[in-house]
Amino acid sequence: MQTTRPTPSKDEIALLPEFDRLGPDRIALVHTGEQARAAQAALTATTVWGFDTESKPTFVKDQVSDGPHIVQLATPERAWVFQLHDPGCRAIVAQLLALPGFTKAGFGLRDDTLRIVAKLGVEPADVLELNTVFRERGYRKDMGVKGAVAVLFQQRFIKSKKAATSNWALPNLSTGQLVYAANDAWAAVRVYHALGLD
Repeated sequence: MQTTRPTPSKDEIALLPEFDRLGPDRIALVHTGEQARAAQAALTATTVWGFDTESKPTFVKDQVSDGPHIVQLATPERAWVFQLHDPGCRAIVAQLLALPGFTKAGFGLRDDTLRIVAKLGVEPADVLELNTVFRERGYRKDMGVKGAVAVLFQQRFIKSKKAATSNWALPNLSTGQLVYAANDAWAAVRVYHALGLD
């Protein structure tokens, strides 16, 4: 019988040193078809990407989100934050997500995947839910990025509540939004490699 491994508590995580985040110099904001093609060339040079999306929050009961408004993909070296306003950019993001043979790893991806299907008309291929990997290894609760970083790196992953609930549909995203979004995807790819899945 497999032993259940404990998931670190919020208090335990709070005592850990901070996880080093990607700075703005290693984050590319992508909002045109041309920029998306350059990102595509860089991303397809590696076969595993951290993957996440952000949608403008809905505050009204039964209001349906028209997100995602951005899609984040990351390699261990850098991250790309794709805005989905431009049809050319949107088309490349759809191609990237539907591409078989490239693992898109992240946390809590069920909603992200459903929204991608609704918005971009493609089913993301080779999506890896990292919570499932942790469950298979004896962790009962959903780990999430914070728990995973605490377990694997003995570090504390910082998430800004202000950025999390900000308006992701804005044409101009703030540096805080970019850093928040990019690091969710970047931490996921770091976790993937730390789990020895490659």
